[in-house]
Amino acid sequence: MKASLLLLLACTAVLAVGARATTPEEPKALVQKVQELAQKASAMAKDAFSRVHQSEAAQQARQWLSDNAELAKQRLVWLKEQLAELWKKTSDM
Repeated sequence: MKASLLLLLACTAVLAVGARATTPEEPKALVQKVQELAQKASAMAKDAFSRVHQSEAAQQARQWLSDNAELAKQRLVWLKEQLAELWKKTSDM
């Protein structure tokens, strides 16, 4: 998907710059402009993919924390019970 999006952006940049070129002396400027636009499009696409990836990672981390929070609560309750029993045994002695 990344490659197809970048290709689409590059083709759009080429068409946009090509439509603006009116004389045959402009090919070098045209090539330079296309390269600049392609670089900008590539940077924008990479940034967008990075944001999506970070968002997915954050969502997975939140899910993991919420899943394990319940387990941690259960273990703390168990530990509290164990300590209460131990305390009771030591006070009976």
